[in-house]
Amino acid sequence: MPSSSPDVASPQATVDFAVRPGKPRKVPRIVVLGGGTVGLYTARRLRKRLGKREAAIVVVDPRPYMTYAPFLPEAAAGSIDPRHMVAPHRRALKGVDVLQGKVSQIHHAERTVEITPEEGASYWITYDHLVVGLGAVARTLPIPGLAEVGIGFKNVEEAVALRNHVLNRIDVAASTWDPELRRKMLTFVFVGGGFAGVEALGEVEDMARAAVKYYKAVEQEELRFVLVEGSPRILPEVSEELGGYTLEQLRKRDIEIHLSTFLSSCVDGHVVLSNKLEFDAETIVWTAGVKANPVLRSSDLPLDKQGRLICNVFLQVAQEDGTVVPDAYGAGDCAAVPDLYNPGQFCPPNAQHALREGNHLGDNLARILRSAPPTEYKHKNVGAVASLGMYKGVAQMFGRIKVKGFLAWVLHRSYHVAAMPTWNRKIRIAAGWTGALLLRREVVALGSLHDPRAEFRAASVPAKPRAVEDSPALPPQKAEPGSPAEKAATA
Repeated sequence: MPSSSPDVASPQATVDFAVRPGKPRKVPRIVVLGGGTVGLYTARRLRKRLGKREAAIVVVDPRPYMTYAPFLPEAAAGSIDPRHMVAPHRRALKGVDVLQGKVSQIHHAERTVEITPEEGASYWITYDHLVVGLGAVARTLPIPGLAEVGIGFKNVEEAVALRNHVLNRIDVAASTWDPELRRKMLTFVFVGGGFAGVEALGEVEDMARAAVKYYKAVEQEELRFVLVEGSPRILPEVSEELGGYTLEQLRKRDIEIHLSTFLSSCVDGHVVLSNKLEFDAETIVWTAGVKANPVLRSSDLPLDKQGRLICNVFLQVAQEDGTVVPDAYGAGDCAAVPDLYNPGQFCPPNAQHALREGNHLGDNLARILRSAPPTEYKHKNVGAVASLGMYKGVAQMFGRIKVKGFLAWVLHRSYHVAAMPTWNRKIRIAAGWTGALLLRREVVALGSLHDPRAEFRAASVPAKPRAVEDSPALPPQKAEPGSPAEKAATA
């Protein structure tokens, strides 16, 4: 196997990685499915523990980078450059081969995996040992209109799109006189009151209110933020005291919070909640949970009722009766890993466990390849931190220490920048934060990034011939007296 990453579209890549029955391999090949937190840390630890003559390591992922998910809310608020919250595989995984493509099928009995690249035909690769770190995808429900108008919040592309969309709605509303349309544009709904939903809401609301200060035609009172949560409380990951504090702080910021409430419909942006409340919104963000990557169902590996990979305390894949599946390992959001500090429960799907599981899995697999016994994975939760916007946050450390406000916000940033892989990214993020303390945050929307060819396509359409008699122009629509739009028009 070449030491450099192969070109998946080239014939050589097909020869190097395709199924070749009967041909012996010089060194065992470890294939890591998923280049997220688990995959990246497992591959890095394996490469550190094993020389190139001891193992060949291949990472497969549809994206060429790892996304550090805890920074998604800050990327959506513009507090972090999106490029700095991702770790490029080619740079972070030195000495590791990278294949960019989606995993389509896993046939562990035959030690083969099907890869579907972005372009070109699918192909199969073989392996000796398999690490599954495919992560999770958004858990959606068959709610009318959700697939058409909803915005997810699982990757950096969605965070950037949300930021541009929110700022664009404020831009457009500032030049719109129709009061009903303005209300729809300036209403932002977040569904899900866990860490992802509350942090995204807190950061984006903070950014939007900072942006409105530059608009004479939009008043702060016109911004409407709504949080919908199906359970009777928010932030179940922390104590009820901190959850109640967060609820109180969000309501002080005029954020509407509907607990024990579900989204019933959102067809064409018309939101209908289970408590009979109805209103229109052009922004509906879905953060209501995740589920294991569905590609696992296209495999012969044992899964639990939730579609997660069944694993033992050594991070080995195992049958329901505990029988170990040879040469298969799993960790992260797609795996059910027993929590030794909480018997009968599984490790929660968060970055704290994913990072440590990845390192431990790399160590264990290196030990197994050297005929040493693996060790149990156990990690006591060191705490939970959440940002609620600039200089605001909550934190619960070691289960007992509760921190609120500015200090919790500092703890949040300090913990996550320390966990970000590579010093290159740590320094860039810290430098960006330092600059933001001295300069105001950027509140410009770059919505055209999502369709950069739109203007070129419009310019390429032949102009229509002028009509002989132009139709009479409609009288201009006037803004309501005293409205923000009327103030802007007469300024």
